[in-house]
Amino acid sequence: MTSAADPRPRLRRPSWAGRNYSLLTAAAFVTGLGANGALIAAAFAVLEAGGDGGDVGLVAAARTLPLVLFLLVGGAVADRLPRHRVMVAANALNCLSQAAFAVLVLTGEPRLWQMMLLTALGGTGQAFFSPAAEGMLMSSVRGEQAGRAFAVFRMAMQGAGLGGAALGGAMVAVVGPGWVLAADAAAFAVAGSLRAFLDVGHIPARERGGGLLADLREGWREFSGRPWLWGVVLQFSIANAVVGAADAVYGPLVARDHLGGAGPWGLALGFFGAGTVAGALLMTRWKPRRLLFVGTLCVFPLALPSAALAVPVPVGVLCAVMFLTGITLEVFGVSWMTALHQEIPEEKLSRVSAYDWFGSVALVPLATALAGPSESLFGRTASLWGCAVLVVVVTAAVLCVPDVRHLTRRTKPVAGRRTAEAPAGLRPRTPQDQAALDRAVPDQAVPGPAKADGGTGAPG
Repeated sequence: MTSAADPRPRLRRPSWAGRNYSLLTAAAFVTGLGANGALIAAAFAVLEAGGDGGDVGLVAAARTLPLVLFLLVGGAVADRLPRHRVMVAANALNCLSQAAFAVLVLTGEPRLWQMMLLTALGGTGQAFFSPAAEGMLMSSVRGEQAGRAFAVFRMAMQGAGLGGAALGGAMVAVVGPGWVLAADAAAFAVAGSLRAFLDVGHIPARERGGGLLADLREGWREFSGRPWLWGVVLQFSIANAVVGAADAVYGPLVARDHLGGAGPWGLALGFFGAGTVAGALLMTRWKPRRLLFVGTLCVFPLALPSAALAVPVPVGVLCAVMFLTGITLEVFGVSWMTALHQEIPEEKLSRVSAYDWFGSVALVPLATALAGPSESLFGRTASLWGCAVLVVVVTAAVLCVPDVRHLTRRTKPVAGRRTAEAPAGLRPRTPQDQAALDRAVPDQAVPGPAKADGGTGAPG
């Protein structure tokens, strides 16, 4: 018999899934559902308003341009102010801009400049959100479980992408893009409410420094002194640009002309999301020792979707290609996040993340804006083949950086780093506590689990 004093068995979260981590994961899932559908909705809103491929590219570029302009400032702000407040404010701006975009689409014919302006406001919010979010996530997990925690986080985020893309494409086909944009605005409101409850008490207060420019210089020194870091960011500055142009501009056009419209394109993006979920699930168990070497090898398949659209292949083949690409890219994504977590001091995470995002998206506005003229000059097929070739070339080039090939996994934090969310009652963790934890959990010698999400981070 069970004693009356015995507590009932309850489900417990893993030790690495603390309160902040759980809130961040839930909020990312909610915004992932809305954002992936909104990407499709925005493109088809432009097309339904009478725009062409060049107009779709201009709207996409309007979002990315302020993202590039304000990212570095956003990173410095996120390392100075409580990160959760920066995240909530950015979510509020995204909510309002998407709600206004939805109203325009639902009530009449939106003009191109109006769509560009509202999309630019969303990009501004993302510029402040992304560095704060990445720094907050990385400070919320313990070093020895970082790879698994990031894999589970990304699995939730990519699962939302799977559902959001498929549902968004279907909703655009059935009820139109305006309602999808309205749903995205509601998702930002819910996620911002969740993030308002984040606890930053475990993050030591920053010492007063020399101002914003001094913070940016310090972040640049941290970034530029690591060849593996700037090498991969340079790689993705080109890869993200051409893949962004293919997905935002050429993908909807190929879908309209050859695949049957928004529904099949949403289905293909959904299969990509399914692949990323499968890849994240794989990375909860697999921990490759040479993090960036394995991760970079898995970037080569990123060229396949552009090649498939260039042919173009049937919808079933495109879905299979997207699924495979999602798996391999997620291997890189988890490995990249793990490398940043173990190598970058906590108090500099947001600034380094800002340089990462800045480099990774800097060329996207140019690429999306030039997608239409490139199609007119070279043809859509040749432009898509060019996207695929560029991805292969820059990925092969980054493997020439020795640190990319040799950076290895470890579980002990970098010297001088203030990491991890400590259990309740133990904030902040003392050096003695960390030393005891390191003795209790020795370095793993087994091979074991990297950058993706646009700037190599998560959606707002």
